[in-house]
Amino acid sequence: MANIPERQTSKAAGWSRRTAAFSAVLLLTVFVGHRYGLVETPTFLWVLGIVALLAALALLLAGLAFSRLWNFGDRGGRDLTVGALLALLVLTPFGVAVYWATIYPPLRDISTDLDNPPVLDVGDRTKDMNVLSAATPGEQQLQTDSYPLVTGRSYNLPFESVLQAVETVLDRRDWELTDPYPDASAQSTATINALAKGFVLGLPADVSIRITDDGDAIVVDMRSASRYGRYDLGDNAARITGFLAELDQEVAGQVGAAPAD
Repeated sequence: MANIPERQTSKAAGWSRRTAAFSAVLLLTVFVGHRYGLVETPTFLWVLGIVALLAALALLLAGLAFSRLWNFGDRGGRDLTVGALLALLVLTPFGVAVYWATIYPPLRDISTDLDNPPVLDVGDRTKDMNVLSAATPGEQQLQTDSYPLVTGRSYNLPFESVLQAVETVLDRRDWELTDPYPDASAQSTATINALAKGFVLGLPADVSIRITDDGDAIVVDMRSASRYGRYDLGDNAARITGFLAELDQEVAGQVGAAPAD
């Protein structure tokens, strides 16, 4: 009577499940920790890289386990399935980020005034953050072509009314002001600086809003620059267009007026 070899349990399948589960827990932990300020951004970014490597390793182990299962009939189908699914789930946001990097321009400092951008408050910037520099002509053209809606606003209203509208919109947002609101009395220009965080990953960005009386109208310009990352994946432009669109509504709602242009 022929001996039937006993089916072995694939070690790769078990390690795939364990590695994928660990990467998922690590991703959730560091994400929540960064959101609540318990994990610094540089550490957060390093851990994200480790999470991606672990998830990729889990997917590779699942592939090896499937090969063993297919060729030698090893046990472990449930483990490799769980490992592969968890790894793919963890890697999904990284895939989305890579896709965004291909469709958004390689920019990280966006301003409505490219020739004279609002000045950012850089008092608490550190050497590991992005270096602020003047936009090159190529970067200026790239922003203009990619984000045509990123434009300043002009209002035919008193300076104090526009400044109050800007402050009202800011109060609705979870941005950290770096200085108190400026006094509007006897001024023709004011700049408000704040620290904003991205919607998805919560990566910080410096924001500056400049309100200027040019004699004909009150001009509002805005700048947003990412502190970390080579590309902002459209975050800064979305922040500016969203804020200024809400400012238009606030101005119209408070004084019954529409923007001059």
